[in-house]
Amino acid sequence: MSKDPKSPQPSDILIEHFSDRSIRRLLQYPEYVRGLVEIIAPELVALLDFSRGVQQNRSFISDALRERESDVLLQVPFQGTPDSEELLIYILIEHQSTVDPTMGFRLLSYMMEIWQEQWRAWQSETGMRRRLDPILPIVFYTGDRRWASPLSLTAIMEVPEILKRFVPTFDTLFLGVKTVDRETLTKPGHPLGWLLSVLQKEGAEKSAISDALVAAVSELGRLDETQVSQVRQALLYFIQLILHRRPAGEREELIELVKRHSQDESEVAIMAQTAAELLIEQGKAEGIIEGKQAAILQLLRLRFQNVPETFTERITSIENLSYLDMLLEQTMTAENLDEIQI
Repeated sequence: MSKDPKSPQPSDILIEHFSDRSIRRLLQYPEYVRGLVEIIAPELVALLDFSRGVQQNRSFISDALRERESDVLLQVPFQGTPDSEELLIYILIEHQSTVDPTMGFRLLSYMMEIWQEQWRAWQSETGMRRRLDPILPIVFYTGDRRWASPLSLTAIMEVPEILKRFVPTFDTLFLGVKTVDRETLTKPGHPLGWLLSVLQKEGAEKSAISDALVAAVSELGRLDETQVSQVRQALLYFIQLILHRRPAGEREELIELVKRHSQDESEVAIMAQTAAELLIEQGKAEGIIEGKQAAILQLLRLRFQNVPETFTERITSIENLSYLDMLLEQTMTAENLDEIQI
């Protein structure tokens, strides 16, 4: 497999809010969305031209939907048709382990936001076709609990049987990453399936994630030249997962495992070297952050004695140094807790 000459940048290796953004970053590539559809609805793949897929930018959708950092909206034309005849694939990435019975309502709300944006465009563009694009909704769930709640509006309604026909209904594709069997994920042979087989083991014993990494990296090495970009993204994701999800004492060994079983050791070596350098810098930064968090909490307890638990939780979640500096100054000068902008 030829080497993709593009070296990983620091922003590619370490991702703030990894759970929310790492999968979303992958699914911004139309080929990875194709891989997802191949896993959960293979009969639809032949209908869609993913080579012409376009990630919708944030200006396309309303402010309410734009705030959902972990959602993906991809515009994909139908095979053999003009670009104007297209499907919108809306992927809601759900990371919480608690099953949300309101999911059907949430999906309908987000789909309405998309259609309303199209409707508003009709009003501003003369001669624009007055048709809504169909939406394929997908829930991508990475929580550990099995999802048993129906993805429907009736899940949060008490509806007599005779009235159910008046409740809006629509089908939703669903993938529960942690509970589906590995064969289902990997059967299509797409890099995404092997990537998800490793994600399944993110919190498992070291031996389990090691086995998953070896199997996945080895299989990725057998793919052909046309998938080199997807393979590179998968390898990069493995390194990100190791850095963000595994204990510090395991990281070097697991990264070496990825490197050793990769077809292109030099590619992984570059990623790993960049990652190691960034981890050192991250460690320094985290030391400063933790020190300032501790200083604020100690000063709060000295000045105000009974500090609400919500204050402690909020302060220990803040990683922005400028914000922590501001809070430290406020804590020194505030007359009461209400003056501190937590």
